[in-house]
Amino acid sequence: MDRPVTTLFMLMSVDGKISTGATDDLDVDQDFPKIPGLREGLHQYYEIEQTTDLWTINSGRVQAKIGVNTKDLPNKTPVSFVIIDNHHLDENGIRYLCALSKHFVLITTNDKHPAFRMEGEQFDIIYQRELSLTEALGALKREYGCERLTVQTGGTLNGLFLREKLLDYVDIVVAPVLIGGRDTSTLIDGRSLLSQSELPALGVLKLRECVVLEDSYLRLRYQVIHE
Repeated sequence: MDRPVTTLFMLMSVDGKISTGATDDLDVDQDFPKIPGLREGLHQYYEIEQTTDLWTINSGRVQAKIGVNTKDLPNKTPVSFVIIDNHHLDENGIRYLCALSKHFVLITTNDKHPAFRMEGEQFDIIYQRELSLTEALGALKREYGCERLTVQTGGTLNGLFLREKLLDYVDIVVAPVLIGGRDTSTLIDGRSLLSQSELPALGVLKLRECVVLEDSYLRLRYQVIHE
């Protein structure tokens, strides 16, 4: 395979929501710990997250939501972070991710991104005129030795991974809650299929493991079967 083996790893509600609402100030990481019946079992998701791949890909929007643009610099971790971003990260956010990452790679189509004004050890930029996840993942394996990659992006980017047939496994922790809302982000967002000719773009899943966790949480692990 000329790209890393990918696993989509997310926390979602029973109805497939990965956020608690439609605005950026609503977020499962901030809101679930405040809700009785959810907070008790939430630690299991974070414990499982600690066992995921040592390369992870996320979006600048998600990173901005969790506050990297304003946080103090963290201690370095053994995880290498790949961030897709055009305008959500500022210079402090870049410094934060450089400090956090074993190797930090930014993917952007913005040639005026503030990251171009910065330098750092184990920090690289993949610039593309138009976003191509296929080419970016190929570069990650070819140039940086990334063999396995955990995908933790938002619903729209998750949808791009699916449509480009770039997901190999799906590993989902299901929280015992219904959130609802047509505008609330789901596991897979983006353009809906419009015709039967597009049906081969569906990601058919084969269940590999179902684990009943404590406090009514579930862990579902699938292999993605692409035609």
